[in-house]
Parts: sequence; structure tokens; C-alpha cells
Amino acid sequence: MTRRNLLSMASVATLLVIVLALTTAVTGQTQKVEGIIKARNGDTMILQTADSPKLVVLLTDSTQVSQVQGMLKARRKQMSMAALIPGLPVQVEGTMNDQNQLVATSVKFKGDDLEQAQAIQAGVHETQVQSQQNQAELQKQNAELQAQNQALQQQQAQLAEQQAKIAANKAAIDAAVARFGQLDDYYILDEVTVYFGNGQVKVDPKYNPQLLALCQKAQTVNGYMIQVKGYASSVGSVALNQKLSEDRANNVTNILLQQGQIPLTRMLAPGAMGESRQVGNDKTAEGQAENRRVVVRVLQNKGIAGI
Repeated sequence: MTRRNLLSMASVATLLVIVLALTTAVTGQTQKVEGIIKARNGDTMILQTADSPKLVVLLTDSTQVSQVQGMLKARRKQMSMAALIPGLPVQVEGTMNDQNQLVATSVKFKGDDLEQAQAIQAGVHETQVQSQQNQAELQKQNAELQAQNQALQQQQAQLAEQQAKIAANKAAIDAAVARFGQLDDYYILDEVTVYFGNGQVKVDPKYNPQLLALCQKAQTVNGYMIQVKGYASSVGSVALNQKLSEDRANNVTNILLQQGQIPLTRMLAPGAMGESRQVGNDKTAEGQAENRRVVVRVLQNKGIAGI
């Protein structure tokens, strides 16, 4: 081998070492990004930033999650990882791994941003429910029109039989929509409602079997998430009812985490809904009892369900 060839090979080797060193340095460099959480699946978030519509952020057990507080945004409150919900603007600090994923060391967000994200999720769900109701009403109207057209051509007995089939089909559809549904980017696969006495926040032990059964079912679902929403009746002050709904949601969440063995990364932030979204007439004792509740839902991301 000639001296020129040896020098050429040495130059190439030196260049490769320099490129590898530069790549390693860029990969391990600390970065700060700001964006909006578009999707969340356990320890993985999809972040939309000014530079990337789908930046993958990895959460670990050492990731610090905090809420910025105060007029000057100088105080921080440590938060649960469950607070990281879709629609929340965040600032993430971490390092890029060799798969171009940002491994987060800290995630920060503003308190009012979290409230807005929770309100948006609730509003989207209500819009979806209204859309389903409108669709059911349209189906009902189409069925009635079809029944009227058939009445011109068939005997009364045939019309009565068709109407019975339509009513049965509609009841089945209404039951399915009431039992299951959709929430923004998620399918609702199962739910359990826990009721409380007036002014009470402790979970009645009779609900434990239902909650544990829900946890077992959830763990069979690919990419599942658990949502917990607490509510109160309008009896008493607004501030007291807000606190009651928060304590009720937290106590149910503790059962899911401690007894149901649900990982924290699979929990959405417990929602304290206070007196909002009453389901019963608060002027009656029966209606008040219906409103003192916590609703637990098993959710699956629509994107994951379609894989």
C-alpha cells in the first residue's frame, strides 16, 4: 500500500471521528422548547411547536412538572404528571436522544393555561354529545319519513311491524350512546359513577369492587387513559362545593392508584367541576344526591385505536 493511500485513509478516519463527536455533542445538548400538547399516551407526548408540528417528548420518573404562579411568574408549584393534558401550552427542557426525541427533564405551564385546557376539553365533549343527539334526531326523522312512504304502499299490519323495528333500533342506538361515547380525541370505553352523601368526601367501600373491575378492564386496552371528574350539588357555598368536588375526585383517584395499580402516567388530571353540569334537579333531595358524584372513565386515543 502506498504512502498516499495510507494518508488518504487516515484523513477519512479523522473526519469520521470529528463528525461522530459533533453528532454526539448535538444529541446530548440541553434544549428548551415551547408548544401545545396535541396528544398524550402514557409517558409520551406529542408537542406542536413553531418548528415542528409533531415533536415527540418522552416523560420519565425524574421529569419535574411544575405550575408557574404569581404576578411575576416567579413561584412554582410542583404538579402531578397527570396535569399534562391535550391543549395545554407548556415549556419543556430536556435533551434530544438518538431518535430525535426530546427526553424531558422539566415541564412548566401557567395555572390559567391548565384551567383553559380543562375547560376546552369539557366544551369539546359537550359539543360532541350535542352532535350525537342531533344525528340521532336526524336518523329518527328519516325513519319516520320512510315509515310514511311505506304506509302508502303497505297494509296497516306491515306498517306497525316496521315501526316496532324502528323503535327497537333507536332504543339500541340510544343505549349505546348513553353507555359509550366520544371525548375529543378519545373513545369512552367504560365508566363508573360513585355517589356521596351530603358534605361527604369519603368513598363508600361498596364502590371498591366496581372501581377495581374498571381498573382490570382498562389494563386490557391498548394505550388506555383514566379520567376522573368530581361534582357537587348546589347546596351550600360555591367555594365549599368546589372543594368537595376536588376532595371526592382525589379520594377516588387514590383508590385507582393504590388499589387498582393504575400507573400515574395513565391518569389524566382529576377534575374538580364543583356545581357545574348538574344531572339532577337540585331542588329535590333525589336530584341533589345524583349531583354529588365522581365519574370515572376509561379512555382510548382514537389514533391508537385505529392502529
